[in-house]
Amino acid sequence: MVALAMIGKPCLAVYRPSPWALAHATFYGDETASETLGGACGYGNLFNNGYGTDTAALSTTLFNNGFACGTCYQIKCVQSKWCYPTVKFTTVTATNLCPPNWSEDSNNGGWCNPPRVHFDMSKPAFMKIAQWKAGIVPVMYRRVPCVTKGGLRFQFQGNGYWLLVYVMNVGGGGDIANMWVKGSKTGWISMSHNWGASYQAFATLRGQSLSFKITSYTTKETIICWNVAPANWNLGLTYSTNVNFH
Repeated sequence: MVALAMIGKPCLAVYRPSPWALAHATFYGDETASETLGGACGYGNLFNNGYGTDTAALSTTLFNNGFACGTCYQIKCVQSKWCYPTVKFTTVTATNLCPPNWSEDSNNGGWCNPPRVHFDMSKPAFMKIAQWKAGIVPVMYRRVPCVTKGGLRFQFQGNGYWLLVYVMNVGGGGDIANMWVKGSKTGWISMSHNWGASYQAFATLRGQSLSFKITSYTTKETIICWNVAPANWNLGLTYSTNVNFH
């Protein structure tokens, strides 16, 4: 089935870059970025799901209880001898949380302690803007539209009475505020935010084709994706659409 969309106020909802602001960046893991797989947003295997190695974990201040999952940032190294002077910036997607470390001073190891604004980047992403030996560098950052290939993707988990949906490949602002599901035999059912990029509905929806309605956290734009999954849908599978935010 092809998922079609109805879009509200498209002329007003295009996401625009934010102003540049100051933060700091570190990295975690090694050159393979294998330690970035999984993560608090629930995107699982970032390579298989289209996020690659250009990712970052956000400090609590930026993470916004998971509502910042999927947001995109341009980051440029500044005011450090370790910066690559010819590199203007690199772009990353938020896929994880950098939790506080209250056993360390916020200016000496506790880089992600609130209220610090901090990016803990994958090592490959960090190495695009600075030499890894630096460990930590000052950066300028700004939110930018997420440029995606293809439409929204929905990965199903849960059981017969509980549908847990991870929403991936979100364009535009990259984030989600609200979500609803509709079976072919039901009206719209409001889904609650579980954690990260996942939303849940406590409903029996087996044997029904499923449609989804999503509102962007940043732009408030709403998209309806009709007939995303056929009536014989299964848990553990990912269903793609041809519509997205911009």
